[in-house]
Amino acid sequence: MRILVSVRNSDEAAIAASAGVDFIDLKEPAAGALGGLPGEQIRAIVASLAERGAGIRISATIGDLPVEAEAEIVARVRVVAACGVNLVKVGLPGQGGRAALRVAERLAGLGVPLVPVLIADRGLAPDFVAAIAGLPFAAVMLDTQVKTGGSLLDLLPEPVLQGFLASARGAGRSAGLAGALRQADLPALRRLDPDFAGFRSAVCDGPRASALSADCLERLLVELRPLEVG
Repeated sequence: MRILVSVRNSDEAAIAASAGVDFIDLKEPAAGALGGLPGEQIRAIVASLAERGAGIRISATIGDLPVEAEAEIVARVRVVAACGVNLVKVGLPGQGGRAALRVAERLAGLGVPLVPVLIADRGLAPDFVAAIAGLPFAAVMLDTQVKTGGSLLDLLPEPVLQGFLASARGAGRSAGLAGALRQADLPALRRLDPDFAGFRSAVCDGPRASALSADCLERLLVELRPLEVG
């Protein structure tokens, strides 16, 4: 299981890079589940990591936008992709719908390495998951919009999460889980064994909008990679 950690600035990115995470995800936690950073800030963080020679794959979110804002979503994807990141993350409603599928199909044709993030608070439609997994995306991910009512693993039972992972992998896609994941979720997360897992809440001393903590990140990695880190 590879580890993705969300950061908001170059200082947090340096902490994550020094810890040896697999992915650094650029977002503004105070602006929502997939709160986006300004393009100039994304470029600055990418440049700071390049100067360190980190060699870590970098993703960035476009912000929380409704699927009805199709033109704005596409424009924002292009702006973020031009900032030098490896992957662009776009939120889509997990329950699907015509507008969501239309946006997904358009995004799949942009030629951008893109990860659709299915927001599961209002449910997860298996047919929609299968349709998304069948499109040529770099990976597919589950997340939650509301971060104060428990984690993704509290929201959805393990059989549903197993079904999501199986559907994605059956279509040849890497599959990731995120959504207010904390230390208490790690045993279940290890059982599920996604291709990657995303963390923000677990690596902050306080709320997810507070600063990333090097100590919290180290504890997380020791728990997940005891032979490598401990």
